[in-house]
Amino acid sequence: MFARVYTRVAEISERRGAAGHRRKLLAGLRGRVIEVGAGSGANFRHYPASVAEVLAVEPEPYLRERAQHAAKDATVTVSVARGDADGLPDGESFDAGVVALVLCTVPDQDAALAELYRVIRPGGELRFYEHVRSHSTWEARFQRLADATLWPRLAGGCHLARDTTAAIERAGFRIEVCERFSYSPAPLLPADPHILGIACRP
Repeated sequence: MFARVYTRVAEISERRGAAGHRRKLLAGLRGRVIEVGAGSGANFRHYPASVAEVLAVEPEPYLRERAQHAAKDATVTVSVARGDADGLPDGESFDAGVVALVLCTVPDQDAALAELYRVIRPGGELRFYEHVRSHSTWEARFQRLADATLWPRLAGGCHLARDTTAAIERAGFRIEVCERFSYSPAPLLPADPHILGIACRP
């Protein structure tokens, strides 16, 4: 059920600015790319022609089916595969990894980022676009309370209070660019802090 609701919210979000965030996220990418938690394939139409191919990994069946349809209209070659963030293909075989609004949801953020580090070649990039824990003490407390109660159950495992920037660095990536901003994906939803940036795999 959440996958279907998420798809509708994502369509609204694209019109409210998320499409621009995705274009910025993917601008300048080259070579072979792995996208983890591809969802319904919202990123696919924004990949630049300099990308040789994209392997898009998505565990949820409904979203994966929609991603397969989106792949047909992509301007680059996209293969959609069933898989989880903590079990990716052969190591050091991708020029870049992409995560967009997925590190909030994976069961083990450190394990997912360790896998991305493993499969991205040295000198490759991790592109990230995520909502994260607030710098406001009161808002962060509310996020932690929501995470400890109903929010993950209502929102497909999403967590509001994760410090994703620290997790990316903890995995061994070096953050080169990180923009922080508030954004609300749909009317009546609160604006959450988001990050969008590039990290390098040494």
